[in-house]
Amino acid sequence: MLLRVRTLVLRRVRTLVLLLLAATGLLLAGAGPVSAHAALTGSDPQQGAVVDKAPTQVSLTFSEKVALSDDSLRVLDPKGQRIDQGAPANLSGTTYAVKLHSGLPDGTYTVTYQVVSEDSHPVAGAYTFSIGAPSQTSVSVSGQEAGGGVVGWLYGFGRYVSYAGFIVLVGGAAFVLACWRRGSSVRALQRLVVSGWLALTAATLGLLLLRGSYTSTGKVGDIFDLDLLGQVLQTKTGAALVSRLLLLAAAALFIAVLFGAYDKREDEEKRDLTFGLAIGGSVVAAGLAASWAMSEHASTGLQAGLAMPVDIVHLLAVAGWLGGLAALLVALYWTPTDTPLEASAVRRFSRVAFGSVLALVATGIYQSWRQLGSWSAFTGTRYGQLLLVKIGLVLLLVGIAWISRRWTARLADAVVVKPRKAKEPADGEAVEDEAADSEAASGEKEHATAQSRTSAAATSASGKKGASAAVADKGASAAVADKGVSPSDQGDSKRVAQLARQQAAIDTARQKQQRDADPNRFGLRRSVLAEAGVAVVLLAVTTMLTSTEPGRTEEEARAATSSSASADGSTAGALTLDMSFDTGGEDGKGVVRIDLDPARVGGNEMHVYVQRPNGRAFDIPEVKVAFTLESQDIGPLPVVPDHISTGHWSASGVQIPMAGEWKIAVTVRTSDIDQATVSKNAQIG
Repeated sequence: MLLRVRTLVLRRVRTLVLLLLAATGLLLAGAGPVSAHAALTGSDPQQGAVVDKAPTQVSLTFSEKVALSDDSLRVLDPKGQRIDQGAPANLSGTTYAVKLHSGLPDGTYTVTYQVVSEDSHPVAGAYTFSIGAPSQTSVSVSGQEAGGGVVGWLYGFGRYVSYAGFIVLVGGAAFVLACWRRGSSVRALQRLVVSGWLALTAATLGLLLLRGSYTSTGKVGDIFDLDLLGQVLQTKTGAALVSRLLLLAAAALFIAVLFGAYDKREDEEKRDLTFGLAIGGSVVAAGLAASWAMSEHASTGLQAGLAMPVDIVHLLAVAGWLGGLAALLVALYWTPTDTPLEASAVRRFSRVAFGSVLALVATGIYQSWRQLGSWSAFTGTRYGQLLLVKIGLVLLLVGIAWISRRWTARLADAVVVKPRKAKEPADGEAVEDEAADSEAASGEKEHATAQSRTSAAATSASGKKGASAAVADKGASAAVADKGVSPSDQGDSKRVAQLARQQAAIDTARQKQQRDADPNRFGLRRSVLAEAGVAVVLLAVTTMLTSTEPGRTEEEARAATSSSASADGSTAGALTLDMSFDTGGEDGKGVVRIDLDPARVGGNEMHVYVQRPNGRAFDIPEVKVAFTLESQDIGPLPVVPDHISTGHWSASGVQIPMAGEWKIAVTVRTSDIDQATVSKNAQIG
């Protein structure tokens, strides 16, 4: 019966673990490519602009400083050929520019950029502008993303594994030192901490190899490119990853001492060594946490000097709580009966977890204010929405932890797993599982056989040697029967070992039965397992948060873009087009200029200027303008401007119904029979 119950519980545990892993996978799969942490706030020429003269350079302005390589900024002509020259340069602050070749022909040009923001995340994008008039281009601006594809997925998975490894390594070691010193001899806990170290080390090496391809080409074949690896080592992120590897070497020494020399010491001797290990372990753990704080979100933006130590405390608190939770779960489920988990150790972890939660709340509030900046960012940005999900998971985790504390309080006055001497089950107790029953039956059978053989030997001896020998043999038989071994079997070492193993199995089964029968312990195991499940999903959401553009940065970028657009719209002659014409008659050649202000949807002010080839203004009999949006079959919308002065016509309230690439056609008539129509396309709105 007990075996069936245990099998059912194990199946439920496996099902829960699989569901949690599936949920984590869905979260990671839905994360998509990394969101930009540095946003493009301005450019010259602007996106979609049509300029009369070819620019000598293209400049881009970001919301924060970025790192560039020789190929970070590229400008492509309509055929897809590069027309930029030299490496990009920092003009001032957050503005970067690249020089262009001279004598560029009319057409549509594409600007692409691939940079790395100051908090280590790649940023990519593209836009177009035109010289003279828009044209067809073979360059596609769709699909410009950073951190996508197979390499991006591998990098995101590596980040998740590195966080998980850090939490298990630091939290598991802290659990042993601060809560349960006897746990240093438990193989399951040793494997847990060593697994955390291996996971963090492997993930760090993987991130170091993936980094070059992740921030540049995104190709799997470039993962082992030594040139890219050399470039990574010169960056802030590369230095942080190398520092993490060096600290992991020190962590390996710490683990060797914790589960080696420390474990072999007596309890009294452990007290002195515990303090030294705690100091050394804290330094290594803080250094590992600093490898994230000094290269990611906390290292840039508002109050970076304060944000980095706060981030270190936040990471250590996460490890102390969730990593200790993982260690407690292992201790509750896989601790051997000869090294029981005391209720006092559970109470100590409860206090450690409570302190960690307080630290998490304090540091989390500061980080949320720093990364969001406003209440609207909670719902108006992806970072804020993910943060709401994280807050909900933390509240759920705290609620389950409160239930665990209640079970811990009930254990305070009870002996949870203290082993007792083997005895017969009391009335109402569950019988041993089928495996234990089988071994017990085998032992009892051997015991009966030994008694039978001993009695037969005693009878034979009494017939031959008399009553005195029979009495002696009877006493020997009783002594041997008490041990469960017959005299003839004493010389058979294999039989003795087998019987000893059977008896040990019976004792172990009874001890485990008594340990697991405690309802308080069973309730604590269930609540801790639920905590661990929520913690897995919480870690996935946290990993996504570290790869998402902070709400403050996103809102500042929006404001900068809006401000730039407003400033551009308020400038007279926001759209200027020059078109040469030739009507074929006398004085039939000239240039007509169109100024449209502010070149947006709605009402606009239009000015038309007519000049001779030498630049002198002159009057002509008639000027007409028409606007056509061919993509939406709108127009032509005719506009007849009023004559203002020599060579100058004007029209107010020119209505542009929607944004798009409009064809602006101008008809000029220089005599009764000589006229011509010229046109150009321009982005309006």
